[in-house]
Amino acid sequence: MKLLLDENLPKRLKLDFADHEVYTVLEKGWNGIQNGKLLQAMLEDDFHALLTFDKNLQHQQNFNKYLITIFVLSAKNEYLR
Repeated sequence: MKLLLDENLPKRLKLDFADHEVYTVLEKGWNGIQNGKLLQAMLEDDFHALLTFDKNLQHQQNFNKYLITIFVLSAKNEYLR
């Protein structure tokens, strides 16, 4: 599965998905891109899912337009340090 880690996630999280092809937004050169354009870029580059902390994404995008899986993660602050 080809996964994208959103800019708000620590890049070391890639290690937790060793069985998958994982990229960060920065590695793809997509940092700073608005969510709608990011989702479109993901579809064009054959990504399967976005991992993010953005709990408001569902209110910002029309997911009928972007058929891609979004995993909204939640973690304790200790993990993020």
